[in-house]
Amino acid sequence: MKGLVVAGTRSGCGKTSLALGLMAALGRRGLRVAPFKCGPDFIDPAHHERACGRASHNLDGWMCGRSGVEEIFARHAQDADVAVVEGVMGLFDGFSGRDEAGSSAQVAKWLGLPVLLAADASSMARSAAAMVGGYLAFDPALPFVGVVLNRVASHNHAELLREACADLPAPLLGLLPREEGLALPARHLGLVLPGADHGAEGAEDAVRGRLADWVERSLDLDALLERLPDVSPAAPVRDAARPAAPRARIAVARDAAFRFYYHENLRLLEAAGAELLPFSPIADKRLPEGADGLYLGGGYPELYAYDLSNNAGLRREIRRFCEDDRPVYAECGGFMYLMDSMVDVNGLTCRMAGVFPFAARMNERFAGLGYRQVTTAADSLLGPAGTLARGHEFHYSSIPDEAYAQAGLYAVEDRKGPRERPDGFAAHTVAASYIHLHFGSNPLLARHFADACAAGRAGAAAAQTAEP
Repeated sequence: MKGLVVAGTRSGCGKTSLALGLMAALGRRGLRVAPFKCGPDFIDPAHHERACGRASHNLDGWMCGRSGVEEIFARHAQDADVAVVEGVMGLFDGFSGRDEAGSSAQVAKWLGLPVLLAADASSMARSAAAMVGGYLAFDPALPFVGVVLNRVASHNHAELLREACADLPAPLLGLLPREEGLALPARHLGLVLPGADHGAEGAEDAVRGRLADWVERSLDLDALLERLPDVSPAAPVRDAARPAAPRARIAVARDAAFRFYYHENLRLLEAAGAELLPFSPIADKRLPEGADGLYLGGGYPELYAYDLSNNAGLRREIRRFCEDDRPVYAECGGFMYLMDSMVDVNGLTCRMAGVFPFAARMNERFAGLGYRQVTTAADSLLGPAGTLARGHEFHYSSIPDEAYAQAGLYAVEDRKGPRERPDGFAAHTVAASYIHLHFGSNPLLARHFADACAAGRAGAAAAQTAEP
């Protein structure tokens, strides 16, 4: 198998367009492409999946550590011809400015993958070589397979760039012209998720097709493939044998409003013996039959607030499910759904499940962004007090400051150190927060959640047996 990391000099330089075009172009050649994404992002992997026809997995060095990254890569790249890992932000950007933790460069070195560096060459000629040369020299331990310059304005501009980059230590493999009609639509939190606009799937696929054409015309794919080394991922760790029948059933919200889940979270729950039952808080009238627990992930509930509010029967059932002390884990959008209401930027209020007695209000600017490390302050469905986990927070909604008086499940640290304000909300057997925890940061999280659901199931069965 061959592999590479497609990284950029900065956010917005065109690395996602390059990565998607490259994935699609390699697929056209009949190659099995395994897509991955550095960092905590949910949206880019969804586009990878559409381009490659298979799930794209996050490789986050800060959240999962080296062993976690190597395990996820080995598990999901082993049947591929080429692994394409899209980077995050700029090549060397990560958790902080002090070191490489959480960066694309760190992941590339851990996995032994060379970097294809993308840079925006607009309004530059020889200066582009100076900029790229700095990246190539910054970390002598980091291998590069080549350089691609984006937003090339003309044939003359291309010639100037070729001359300027002739003596760089990594070859110039592509000059991608500035073209209209290649941009995927975007909104708050990032690109629009594929399939979010019903009826627009054909247009989205057409853009991905044009990206593949763009890459095929302007990037020397043959030279790239020839320069890629063979990679032999370590064998993934075997999961413990699963029971013949699931020991717990967990209902997982999966629809247009709730699409942000780390694949590894779901895999680890299944490995812990849970059966996952997808349902739609927008469309379904009841929770899946036999659900022992509930997982409400993130997404865009604010875009579907009216539909969620209008499904009053399911809202009431989910509230009763929580009040009956059934295990419920909710993060970000799922946390918002469990609040009393959601208020949009125009002041329109929509009723939600009402488990937590406060409202989420949408803002024009993001209200929370960055990596978080949490330590549980009390026993919960995530494990005993003192359980450690890592995750990421990115949201535009906020709750009233006084609502945090009800928090306290998590003690939180960010890149600046411990935060004074507690986080993590508990009600009944609910654990909720704006933070998306990556279960790969502590695989026992999934085991504890499944245990809580199994215990509830056993208790319900015992109660039924005891009835006269």
